[in-house]
Amino acid sequence: MNDNFAGRWIAVYGIASALIASPSFGGPLFDHDLTELTEPADPRAPKKWSERMMVSVLNRSPWMADAAQKDTWGYTQGLIIHALEEVWRKTKDPKYLAYIQRYGDKMVDQQGAINTYKPEDLSLDNLNSGKVLFNLYSLTKDEKYRKALDQLRYQLKWQPKTTEGGYWHKLKYPWQMWLDGAYMASPFLTQYASTFHDEAAFDEVARQLILLEKQLRDPKTGLLYHGWDESRMQPWANKQTGVSQNVWGRAMGWYAMALVDVLDYFPEKHPQRKNLLAILDRVAVAVHKYQDPKSGLWYQVMDQPERAGNYLEASASCMFVYALAKGANRHYLDKTYLRAAEKGYSGILDRFVETKPDGELNLLQVCEVAGLSADRDGSYEYYIKEPIRVNDPKGTGPFILASLELNQ
Repeated sequence: MNDNFAGRWIAVYGIASALIASPSFGGPLFDHDLTELTEPADPRAPKKWSERMMVSVLNRSPWMADAAQKDTWGYTQGLIIHALEEVWRKTKDPKYLAYIQRYGDKMVDQQGAINTYKPEDLSLDNLNSGKVLFNLYSLTKDEKYRKALDQLRYQLKWQPKTTEGGYWHKLKYPWQMWLDGAYMASPFLTQYASTFHDEAAFDEVARQLILLEKQLRDPKTGLLYHGWDESRMQPWANKQTGVSQNVWGRAMGWYAMALVDVLDYFPEKHPQRKNLLAILDRVAVAVHKYQDPKSGLWYQVMDQPERAGNYLEASASCMFVYALAKGANRHYLDKTYLRAAEKGYSGILDRFVETKPDGELNLLQVCEVAGLSADRDGSYEYYIKEPIRVNDPKGTGPFILASLELNQ
């Protein structure tokens, strides 16, 4: 890998941007007063859990309503905006689309530059928010969104890889593949390939998802470990296999969601589609096996439910419900998995969803964050001691998506 590749990329992209015409759309998507977005909505008005949680999230998130509020191009913002987009597709409420447009206008300037995005970081996390730009580009035909999409696609041309071609999770995490990265990059790249006829990108998506299973799957349980270090140099990596020590629920949740979302855009006749369906089936078998029989939920450390300190965790549970329900609904999985999803969803409502006196919803028991590094050793104690939050978007986003799949 050339030491100055990031600088060359920025220079090349700047020249390319100058050569591309940049027609302005010149107005909002519809006749809607965006000042209304700052007015709190009543979360008791919608009848379905998906929209009630979405309204609750919007009421708590001034950055989505107020263009003056600072924000970053982060994967959690992308997750919430994606959930909002799916709610809009179901309800056709123009106010929801106005939120999405405001985010796009705030984060992407007329030259296609993305606010706070640092391409030189070569972080897969930076790609997830890009999914919200496809619909904006389709509706507005504003070239700034196409330029931004092309820039994100260009990152993956420079993304450093393992010797077999697997994306490093970030430049600062050399030789490491994490399950989280499957969701951050693969659905975006698949939608880009489908939208702009980038046929080679489909091969790349399949390669990434197949390599993750190859390196991280435990043949005894069928579950996938959180991360893999090809160099075996990280303190958390097994010196023989390179894998991390434990199966983190949300890491597997990211991977499961990535698979069902990729299949939406993956060509029916592509030679690797059958392999992706087979991987999804193996994931579903393992996820179902480790579903808590009493609550229908899943544990923070998936395969150690009886161990002291372990707990039922909301974000992973929402992600698995979404993946199983969507897989069954789209016929990617056997329809019997819908029953497992429904049981899990019932457990989420019983254990994790709290209704406040004003009707606003809270989602409880969400692990804030977990990663792998020199000071994050991936031990059992590490995962169970990470902070637990209420209404973390890594939980509320998947809850909304799961609710939509179950028509709740």
